[in-house]
Amino acid sequence: MSKISLRSAAFGLLLAALPLTAQAAGDRVIPPSLSWSFSGPFGKFDRAQLQRGYKVFKEVCASCHAASLLRFRNLSQPGGPEFSAGQVTALAATFQIKDGPNDSGEMFERPGRPADAFPSPFPNEQAARAANGGAYPVDLSVIAKARTYERGFPRFVIDIFSQYQEQGPDYIAALLAGYKDPPPEGVTLLPGQYYNTYMPGHLIAMPKPLSDGQVEYPKGADGQPQVPETVAQYAKDVTAFLVWAAEPHLEQRKRIGLQVMLFLMIFAGLLYYTKKKVWSRMPDGSAVH
Repeated sequence: MSKISLRSAAFGLLLAALPLTAQAAGDRVIPPSLSWSFSGPFGKFDRAQLQRGYKVFKEVCASCHAASLLRFRNLSQPGGPEFSAGQVTALAATFQIKDGPNDSGEMFERPGRPADAFPSPFPNEQAARAANGGAYPVDLSVIAKARTYERGFPRFVIDIFSQYQEQGPDYIAALLAGYKDPPPEGVTLLPGQYYNTYMPGHLIAMPKPLSDGQVEYPKGADGQPQVPETVAQYAKDVTAFLVWAAEPHLEQRKRIGLQVMLFLMIFAGLLYYTKKKVWSRMPDGSAVH
């Protein structure tokens, strides 16, 4: 076969694949870009938001999802929710931890301690699937880093200059608030399926987890919640908490990164002027013009 025929065949295959590619890309709705306190090179976590996010996690998410890489003591460490040591001890004690064996060789349950890891709501994967219609609730420890979406052209080019790195948080927050009931016309749901605008394929096995007024937030001096008790706010707060869980040293990383960049700029300047001084004269002593 000639080179021209090969090129024609390859071009034909490319054209045949284009509609499928466009359909796959068009099936996914791009989540809106939200404003996050931790975004950008100078970003930091909002401590109050992380504490609210923990409350949503405990009262809603922890009933199905584990966060096995987190320990209660992490909640008091710098750069995170920064609960006090007493608060962490009280929060840990609200969980029952399986421990043992005791002197009789039996396992037992006890109140949680700050050194304990966040417990899983199910003893094993099979029990988790049995309780959720065959679906397995994923561990949320690093979900904010594991979940993302393709930005596409030209967004990914713009992201290089804008330093946008919040695809994961934007996607999770949109997913939690993206349920639609009833689903759009023409969409048929099987038992155990739910329609979500931002889920790839729009079908998800997790029921809608959040509703307005579901979690009670701390009140201000006027007796009103400091932020709205709405699905959108819950989704954003728990997402911020999950971002911290996935990257607890984010603030330290950014601080060190800025210090290194400052050092490199000063070092580059010193090298330039040193080189200019060293080579300011030729070996015979004449000045360089």
